[in-house]
Amino acid sequence: MPREPMPMWPARRTWLQGAAALPLLSALGTAAAAPARIVALGGALTEVVYLLGAETMLVGTDTTSLYPDAALKTPKVGYMRQLSAEGLLSLKPDAVVGTTEAGPPVVLDQVRSAGVRVELVKADHTWDEVRRKVSAVGQVTGRERAAQALQAQLDAQWASVQQAVAGAARRPRALFILSHGGSPMVAGTGTAADALIRFAGATNAITQFAGYRPLTAEAMASAAPEVLLNSTQGIEALGGEAAFWQRPELALTPAFRRKALVVMEASHLLGFGPRLPAAVRELHTRTQAITA
Repeated sequence: MPREPMPMWPARRTWLQGAAALPLLSALGTAAAAPARIVALGGALTEVVYLLGAETMLVGTDTTSLYPDAALKTPKVGYMRQLSAEGLLSLKPDAVVGTTEAGPPVVLDQVRSAGVRVELVKADHTWDEVRRKVSAVGQVTGRERAAQALQAQLDAQWASVQQAVAGAARRPRALFILSHGGSPMVAGTGTAADALIRFAGATNAITQFAGYRPLTAEAMASAAPEVLLNSTQGIEALGGEAAFWQRPELALTPAFRRKALVVMEASHLLGFGPRLPAAVRELHTRTQAITA
């Protein structure tokens, strides 16, 4: 079963309003502990490092760390699921912070054996996952008070967007298509895309299976989505929106008739980081508008 996709392309957009408006809270809670050399595995964790003003500790990131723009200039240790002990240890980190999606596990065990602190946050596609990421980065960087202040702001944003979603009268049927490379697949239950669809007040049109499976004409016809979701990277990989709509299986969907497609940058859509409230609000607004 394919694992949850993570973007690996350079970013072309600036931080969206939700997280960009957050102040850098480095003035709060700068710890007395000596600065650590930190490697962040996962774009969301890297974003939190910058939001806490701890970027001077950052000696490396993985290829999903695309925000802010400064993160693109950090030394890269490879894709978070395909790490090597040599690559990580070459940066001489004091700590590595990632999620339970990072690996392989044997590599992280080797890093631990070398005396490096490894902190892994449980990834379960919930708001608590975001909270755990903020807390973990606060602890590793010695900026616990700043992390608490940041979390309070994020919790307020999350409550606001959830209130807006709860007031919607319709729950359109949505389907996420993964097309970053190889044959396109659709997202079933237990995926980040499934969680985002539900958070945004829509219904995942695919509930018959968990994870990702190939996009077929039969699946499209039975799912009958009113709106299709994809990432900007996925649309680019397919040759643009015009080429996307030329796929014959899409003609079997209600979404095809009105060309109902919502496209968002992959790390913003699926990153489950401090921009999650903004991502949910944008997805909710756009799916409601395009299916009205």
